[in-house]
Amino acid sequence: METETLRVALVTEVFHDDPEGARLRSRLGEAKDQGASLALLPELPLNTWSPATKVAKDEDAEPPDGPRHRLMSAVAADVGVGLLGGAIVRDPETGVRHNTALLFDAGGRCLHRYRKVHLPEEEGYWETSHYEPGTSPPRVVRGFGVGVGVQVCSDVNRPTGFQLLAAGGADLLCAPRATPPETYERWRLVLRANAVMAGTFLVSTNRPGPEFGAPIGGASLAVAPDGTVLAETTDLLCVVTLERSALAAARADYPGYLDRFPQLYADAWGALAGG
Repeated sequence: METETLRVALVTEVFHDDPEGARLRSRLGEAKDQGASLALLPELPLNTWSPATKVAKDEDAEPPDGPRHRLMSAVAADVGVGLLGGAIVRDPETGVRHNTALLFDAGGRCLHRYRKVHLPEEEGYWETSHYEPGTSPPRVVRGFGVGVGVQVCSDVNRPTGFQLLAAGGADLLCAPRATPPETYERWRLVLRANAVMAGTFLVSTNRPGPEFGAPIGGASLAVAPDGTVLAETTDLLCVVTLERSALAAARADYPGYLDRFPQLYADAWGALAGG
């Protein structure tokens, strides 16, 4: 982490009913006024929660750099704040759709695209009916003075991605979600555990409420590298300060200083995969 502090905005709000981006622009303006350099939106923030049913609609998806992408880029540039959003992106050649997180810098440039890998298929969360799993591992991108890694919702419950990102130099892990309130304590436990195991800050924003019968809701969360909860809120906007010193302390303490032995585990995964 190159900066001494980074202020990150947790936005517990979706914007599918904001076609011109006026409300999104206003919310990001509030975040910037409070000192945020980066704002984190929930999973698929400009879509309705289409996986509430098994019916996939063409208008839910877009090509690369499509209208939702362009709107988020433009608003980030207008306000002058970084933004993590996302869209269902359709491959123009194959037609395959992916739930894709999109990270923009304060000038609206797309720094990173990450395709969600782990997809549920259950009542209210019929995701495999809407898009395919990503096929590329997560990677760290430099931006905002930190190494940033992205996972999306159910990826949280398969922590290999977090470990890869930590080993690759991540300081901040971002995990937009759409999760039900009745399982929030489990999500909270797993998010805190991932922050401790990775030795990084972890921020996670949730969609705010039920949609089309899907029981969505529960807090957004920011966690320090030692597992301390820095923010836990259902407010539409919460800005949290991340201190570089917390990273150094966690990495010097147990379990932060333990070696990761990547080749050992790469060999073991390769053997399981038949490689």
